[in-house]
Amino acid sequence: MATGIKDKVAILGAGCSKFGERWDVGSPEIMAEAFEEALADAGIERKDIEAAWFGCWGDGINVGNSSIPAAVALRLDGIPVTRIENMCGTGTEALRGAAYAVASGAVDIALAIGSEKLKDTGFGGLPPPFKGTFNDLWMPMGSAPAGFAQLADGYRTRFQISKEDLKRAISHVSWKSHQNGQYSPKAHFQKPVPMDKIMNAPMIADPLGLFDCSGVSDGAACAIVTTPEIAKALGKKNIVTIKSLQISTSSGRETQLSDWDGASVPNTRTAIKAAYEEAGITRPQEQVSLTEVHDCFSITELVTMEDLGLSEDGHAVTDVLDGKFDRDGKIPCQIDGGLKCFGHPIGASGLRMAYEIYTQLQGRAGERQLPNPSLGVTHNLGGVPYQGIAAVSILGLI
Repeated sequence: MATGIKDKVAILGAGCSKFGERWDVGSPEIMAEAFEEALADAGIERKDIEAAWFGCWGDGINVGNSSIPAAVALRLDGIPVTRIENMCGTGTEALRGAAYAVASGAVDIALAIGSEKLKDTGFGGLPPPFKGTFNDLWMPMGSAPAGFAQLADGYRTRFQISKEDLKRAISHVSWKSHQNGQYSPKAHFQKPVPMDKIMNAPMIADPLGLFDCSGVSDGAACAIVTTPEIAKALGKKNIVTIKSLQISTSSGRETQLSDWDGASVPNTRTAIKAAYEEAGITRPQEQVSLTEVHDCFSITELVTMEDLGLSEDGHAVTDVLDGKFDRDGKIPCQIDGGLKCFGHPIGASGLRMAYEIYTQLQGRAGERQLPNPSLGVTHNLGGVPYQGIAAVSILGLI
């Protein structure tokens, strides 16, 4: 019988590049920036890595959608390097591949790295996956902001929340993240934004204004994983282990049946239920210390708090406005500023989240360090609310 991977895999080292408009460098340099930090943190040599998983959604560096760009950039000579792509969960999927390899006993030390150079694509948002008039006509979602604005409408309708209250809550989400981002030297955006500026910003897709949408950035992040026993033998202290890694993929039923009202993301609920069970978490609102979630839009973070069981259904608006997820709240969310401040280089985001949780658990987060965190959750949402994937990880101290 399957027993899961709880505490079978430790993060030996992690690294993260500076996120932003990195016009001066290419993908190889950004990957190397994150990788060199992880190697130094792990205290090992390049030759000690036995396998690698490379997450990249598609930023123009691919050679036949292969792993070759990562192998060449990082000089990973002769070892198996696998390219991973799973929409916005790509980074977490890469971590899952490396973690499962270690947990299975196939290798002792593995690398997960995710990278994306979105600015080089020339698009103001995510590049469209299809070309041509026909595809543009049948695509079920006109744009990412439009699709997630529908999530806001579904949520507001189910719980009979006024448009004004929901707008105040999602504006608070954005305000909170920008407050946190000023303490993240690797973030793209590092300035706090006043609430009135967020509330009165140009509308993108009602109720989402300009500051309710994440930016477009370049960046890379990575993690080197091994067994807890090897980590201890290498002299590591405050060892961070993976308590769970779970991914849920939609079959499309949300768009085909009438039992979904558009007020939540079923994949997230499925993934986190399995993750909590694997990690042995029975009281998430009491046990989880912090979260890094997929705030591609501010409404997504608000709804995710309920999907992760950190707010009761229908109570996220009140919890957000009461500061439950603020820096000094009960369960801080996006303590580094999240996608709102880092942007969303797709292949990197999931690993960037894991990097922040790992750094917090190690007590090395500098000005943004939380007091004594013990358990963190990461969450990615790929695709659209009604058809996509959800990827979650739970990290904690042994």
